[in-house]
Amino acid sequence: MNTILSALPILLLIWAMTKRNAVPSHIALPAVAVLVACIQLVFFQADVGLLSANIIAGALSVLTPISIVAGAILLNRVMFFSGAEAQLSQWLKSISSNKVAQLMIIGWAFAFMIEGASGFGTPAAIAAPILVGLGFPAIPVAIFTLAMNTVPVSFGAVGTPIWFGLSGLSLSDMQLMEIAKQTALLNSLAALVVPFIALSFVVAWRDIRQNALFILLSIVSCTAPYVLFAQWNYEFPSLIGGAIGLALSVLLAKQGIGLRETAETGPSGNAMTMKSVMRVFLPFALLISILIVTRIPQLGLKALLNDMTPWLTWRLGDAGFEVSRALVFSINNILGMEVSWQYKSLYVPAAIPFLVVSLVCIPLFGMSRELVVASIRDTGQRLFLPMLSLIGALVMVNLMMQGGHQAPMLLLAQAFAELLGDSWSYAAALLGALGSFFSGSATVSNLTFGGIQLGIAEKVGLPVSLVLALQSAGAAMGNMVCINNIIAVSTILGVSNKEGFIIKRTIIPLLAYGLVAALFSVISLY
Repeated sequence: MNTILSALPILLLIWAMTKRNAVPSHIALPAVAVLVACIQLVFFQADVGLLSANIIAGALSVLTPISIVAGAILLNRVMFFSGAEAQLSQWLKSISSNKVAQLMIIGWAFAFMIEGASGFGTPAAIAAPILVGLGFPAIPVAIFTLAMNTVPVSFGAVGTPIWFGLSGLSLSDMQLMEIAKQTALLNSLAALVVPFIALSFVVAWRDIRQNALFILLSIVSCTAPYVLFAQWNYEFPSLIGGAIGLALSVLLAKQGIGLRETAETGPSGNAMTMKSVMRVFLPFALLISILIVTRIPQLGLKALLNDMTPWLTWRLGDAGFEVSRALVFSINNILGMEVSWQYKSLYVPAAIPFLVVSLVCIPLFGMSRELVVASIRDTGQRLFLPMLSLIGALVMVNLMMQGGHQAPMLLLAQAFAELLGDSWSYAAALLGALGSFFSGSATVSNLTFGGIQLGIAEKVGLPVSLVLALQSAGAAMGNMVCINNIIAVSTILGVSNKEGFIIKRTIIPLLAYGLVAALFSVISLY
């Protein structure tokens, strides 16, 4: 009964958001959060104070994703109103007017590199509006970019899902390296399938077949260095693979290699001068540079931006409020419970780099005051309903994880394990995907379910490195059905009430990814 009750809110949410007359996410998610709270109170006998504290923490946690979305939208609107987005489209058309080439360069290789530097759903948020600016329809682009932003995620944000997501498992560096190697190999095999499915949402299968060689070469140009680098490092495979893949994909497209031989293959329109190209790409170069230097521990800036040394502290009842030297805002012991909330204002990629880069763009592109105001106004108008959706999602997640060993989310995981036994490896990746679906983060998925996966592997006699690699790859593939990411991309593109429609489409490449993971486990074991 406990397992059924744990699954009920998720099944109800999926039904509500994917039925013919879908319930909008800003209604469905808060409603399901209320249902989870009722189940916790009535059936799990949850402590009212702890439940309330988790609700408050979940609502406050919306500041992280909504600020990132706001920053990404602001940069996009600045690029749009300044005319830089149109110039970027012109440059890409000068490389190749072939639609498949454009999709692979921006939606695959460019996004691959951005994921390696940043994470946080940033790649889809940046790539999607560029593709819409090229003339692709918004909803197919949203589905395409979500499906594409999976393979590099396991090593996104300079390897955070690996070195931090699995940090609580007391694994040796050698074990982490083995997990990284298997994860990279598994993701690269999935990359031979998923991009073809993702492209089918935007262009016809005939176009995919005619340009299959270019697609394959673009895929391999990212995944080959990705796999090779993962043999000795788990921080930079996605960043290095994406950078090399982007350069090679542009070169291949410029030469027309692997692209169908029609008038569409070659450049279209007037080529931009090198100075104009450099100016249009300067914001992205600055964005990536800031992300890299603020996320590589050895450079020292990461520690400064995460400095928890107290600057201001005060108390309100049992709760403790704190602001650190790095402007990390914290609330401890919410309502006297062991529940806390934290917002790293300088480290979360909102003010740095999105706001900083947006401000640089104003003089760079000679924007008038009216255009700046229009960019800010347009950004603000897009945020209210997504904020309601995200509050509902984050509160639901917090409540699903409340209850220790009897937490609804952990009960679902245990039910999977008991059902499958030593066949667990076939479905291990799906548990990782479930974690990302809930939390919106591959890192959080690994933190939440890594211990469970380790316990199951030891209990049923499966190789620990294989099971944790499946968890890591599953957490990455879950990005395409993650509610937070879907809301973020939809908001940036100005699409409303289509979250359920998008989930129904992205579930197709998710299942294909899961099948590849299951086959990989069979080959690895036997």
